[in-house]
Amino acid sequence: MFDLDGTLVDSVPDLAAAIDQMLHGLGRPAAGIERVRDWVGNGARVLVRRALAGDIEHAAVGETETEQALELFNQAYAGSHQLSSVYPGVSATLKWLKKQGVELALITNKPERFVAPLLDEMKLGHYFRWIIGGDTLPQQKPDPAALLHVMRLAGVGAHEALFVGDSRNDVLAARSAGVPCVALSYGYNHGRPIAEEGPAAVLDDLRQLLPDGCFEADARLMSANPSAHPQPRDRTVVAPRKHWLGRANMKILKALARWRWRA
Repeated sequence: MFDLDGTLVDSVPDLAAAIDQMLHGLGRPAAGIERVRDWVGNGARVLVRRALAGDIEHAAVGETETEQALELFNQAYAGSHQLSSVYPGVSATLKWLKKQGVELALITNKPERFVAPLLDEMKLGHYFRWIIGGDTLPQQKPDPAALLHVMRLAGVGAHEALFVGDSRNDVLAARSAGVPCVALSYGYNHGRPIAEEGPAAVLDDLRQLLPDGCFEADARLMSANPSAHPQPRDRTVVAPRKHWLGRANMKILKALARWRWRA
């Protein structure tokens, strides 16, 4: 199970552009990408409230003001996502897992209406069997409801699952669900190092999740589909891969790879 924003896709540039367009429509100064980066992670409504407050704390923002601003934000963000990009190693990792027979789920606090279009633009949608948006269920992360829901659909227990995210909400949701959580160091965690949240492991590159040599064993996995799905260009230096999975956790991965999933 994977988070989306800050884990698979760097979506902050488009989110910041939409927030600044919203603020402009309200006659307010722009927030800018660096401030928005610290506000992302709790869904669109909270992001909008933080932008209105100009701070991560937003209790003083009223509901009427929020609704008006949220409508403007949704209109601004509903277009294409040309400023967003897939993080290095993501496409190759998802492709390898899919080839091993590991069924994948996406669990995000982003409103459902925005998830499928973004995944399609990033050429990632076909990897996931289950997609849970921020308004698919009544609860959002850090509530574990979405993780528990996906595990019920997959027919697996917490010891047969893994959650990969980048924020405190992801770690807390996985912990509450009894699922180990691996966190990415490059994501969005309100300006705090993700290691402070106590995940099972912190990775600098998603490919570090996989066994050593898996890509060398099948070089075709490193190349994009030659037809109509070019992969986004990696924008940052890739850290050397390391295999964080111990023997016990590799049993989980191998069991998932052998499992024939039932809806």
